[in-house]
Amino acid sequence: MIKHDFHMHSEFSSDSTAPMSSMIESAIEKGMEKICFTEHMDFDFKEVMGMTFQVDTPEYMKALFKLKERYSSRIEVLFGIEIGVMSYLSERLEKYINSFPFDFVIASSHLVNGKDPYVEGYFDIGEKQGIDLYFQSIAENIKAFKNFDVYGHLDYVVRYVPSGVKTYNVNDYKDIIDEILKLLTDNGKGLEINTSGIKYGLGFAHPHIEILKRYRQLGGEIITVGADAHKPEHIAYSFNEVDDILKSAGFNYYSYFKDRRPCFVKI
Repeated sequence: MIKHDFHMHSEFSSDSTAPMSSMIESAIEKGMEKICFTEHMDFDFKEVMGMTFQVDTPEYMKALFKLKERYSSRIEVLFGIEIGVMSYLSERLEKYINSFPFDFVIASSHLVNGKDPYVEGYFDIGEKQGIDLYFQSIAENIKAFKNFDVYGHLDYVVRYVPSGVKTYNVNDYKDIIDEILKLLTDNGKGLEINTSGIKYGLGFAHPHIEILKRYRQLGGEIITVGADAHKPEHIAYSFNEVDDILKSAGFNYYSYFKDRRPCFVKI
């Protein structure tokens, strides 16, 4: 089973109330060897239900390094960030990433033209159009900004399709998905398997296995695994399924990051 959970949040993210220590304790109980906190930093996110998704990074780093030392004999705790990317933010994101000693950087798309697919009204343009627009924005983001390690939950948008995920057919978006995956492989960037898709009842982890297969066909090798946990009980969620997902997609290894460098672990 996978022993590295590289996507999790604590009370330093505005959508979690979990103490960092409780997340670490749960990871130890579940047999994790290495974990990486990836708190949210989404510039220009308009407040939703009291959430701003902008971590106090100096305080986050201070707390993490204190706990990293405390738990060093039991688990390795690494320092990561999940940045919300929009193409026009590239200069601000570059300056931010270079200001801290992150081990790992996830680029994610939570907003498209300032709108989150989670918020009512995003799909007013139509379901297929909303999904296509989301993927188009990812391609634009990667062209504009490259200081990240993996792209997170690549098809996050399908969680919120009003008529349900059954209407999502990867082949409907083949051209733009291929463009995204070629941008990632050409720039040596990875994908994450995000098992929150299983938790949300989609029937698959993000991204869909057909996307993982295509990434591998195009020469992609870097795959990290994260549960996107916001509560201790969700750490390593459905990790027992990930080995089969990886093998079915053609991977013999998965990765974790330290000092922004990928390390490969045989399945």
